[in-house]
Amino acid sequence: MKRLRGMYDVTPDLVWVWQKLEAAVTGLLHQYGYQEIRFPLLEKTALFHSAIGEVTDVVEKEMFTFSDRKGVSISLRPEGTASTVRAVLENGLVYNEPQKLWYSGPMFRYEKPQKGRNRQFSQIGVEVFGYPGPEADAELLLMTHRLWQQLGIDNVRLELNTLGSADCRAAYRSVLIKYFEQHLDVLDEEAKNRLHSNPLRLLDAKNPAMQTVIKAAPSITDYLSDASKEHFARLCAILDACDVPYDINQQLVRGLDYYSHNVFEWITDELGAQGTLCAGGRYDALVEMQGGKPTAATGFAMGVDRLVELIVEKNIWQPPAQTDVYVVWDKQVGVDQVMAISEQLRSDIPGVSVMMHLTAASFKSQFKKADKAGARFTLILGPDEMAQQQISVKTMQDRNVPQQQLSYSDMVSFLKQQLSE
Repeated sequence: MKRLRGMYDVTPDLVWVWQKLEAAVTGLLHQYGYQEIRFPLLEKTALFHSAIGEVTDVVEKEMFTFSDRKGVSISLRPEGTASTVRAVLENGLVYNEPQKLWYSGPMFRYEKPQKGRNRQFSQIGVEVFGYPGPEADAELLLMTHRLWQQLGIDNVRLELNTLGSADCRAAYRSVLIKYFEQHLDVLDEEAKNRLHSNPLRLLDAKNPAMQTVIKAAPSITDYLSDASKEHFARLCAILDACDVPYDINQQLVRGLDYYSHNVFEWITDELGAQGTLCAGGRYDALVEMQGGKPTAATGFAMGVDRLVELIVEKNIWQPPAQTDVYVVWDKQVGVDQVMAISEQLRSDIPGVSVMMHLTAASFKSQFKKADKAGARFTLILGPDEMAQQQISVKTMQDRNVPQQQLSYSDMVSFLKQQLSE
């Protein structure tokens, strides 16, 4: 039996990268005052249709959708923003005070599996409600810029654009339709299907044959209101003041219908075609679209899978020692006594990792296992040591340090000192 296509396992040799990455991100979010929210893997399909938009790749092609036993259409979540909005509305969070929330976990999209893109993928997302100014967008970008520095990831660039207000987009939409209608011979079938329903998405098309026409398309800058221009200019000014470099990409529109004003992507060229590590923007109309009061909102999602892939491929991190202490014991010593000592050690040094082979084996075999586990120290429990109420301690990472026999209390003091360095 094999796993489903587009799904994946994370084996122990890579789990530590995921754990370290998740800890770094959640620690940074805590520094900025964000709180975690959790919501179901399954939602009513109608939620994503109304929030994401009917004429999007996600809704048209990529959702895992099926009917439950009562005939209700439900879907595995393809992204987190729609579920977050539903959750804050259903739980009354958004009306109390501005909210700074984050979530993490698997998302699901049915598409052709390829490098950097699976049908199940993990995201960490951030959503901010109740701050209409660009300061909230700026904080998201400052926070992610700091994250790349903390993770040791370089060669990541920030691309920005503004989609303006709903009125700006309506005016621009009409202009785009007229423009692309003059170039129908260049458009592929997907572009033609979207021309009247979602013309902004044509700006993000990847078809090489369309690129010349796309680059010559009218710019949304010419159709922005003064307020929209000021909103975007203020964001750029904050980034300039904080020395965060960026490029303005007027073809950046993002793939979901709910975006407005500022949108952004953090991109690397070191993962091939799937180089977007983190993306998001402002969606001020979505809460009202979902039945709530008008509420300013902005957010992003980052692909954990791609970040892990980048960290591993670039060899940015080295694996930590898996085990602090490995207990090597002689079969003449009762296993119950060995386990009792190991348990006491875990109590006396909180957080210490202690491993032991659970059945009798030769010293040679156990030392090989200690080496494989990356143990920093081995504790040797033989009949002679037990008779003298002593424990032999061997330093595994430095063979020049002589093995020593210590009482249990002296051994605990020695390990505390060594493990704290």
